[in-house]
Amino acid sequence: MKYPKTVRTFCPKCKKHQEHSVKQNKKRGRSTAHPASQSAKRFERKIRGYRGFPRPQPSGDGKPTKKVDLRLVCKVCGKMHTKVGFRAKKFELV
Repeated sequence: MKYPKTVRTFCPKCKKHQEHSVKQNKKRGRSTAHPASQSAKRFERKIRGYRGFPRPQPSGDGKPTKKVDLRLVCKVCGKMHTKVGFRAKKFELV
């Protein structure tokens, strides 16, 4: 999918439509719980010892497409905000 490098869209800071430059963020890895959180401690307690994994392992290859993470930077005020992601196999800024 081809997407323009500049779009005219609503800026929540200026409260009106302005020109925005578009940049694509890289997706990070799976978000995991903080090691000191209660859920992480509970999970560690469950898998300690000779037992197996406490829940079924996910099977399959996952989803065929990834959601695109777009950041819009207002050219007037410089405020950055995100756009609701959409799914695309190939994504290119033109």
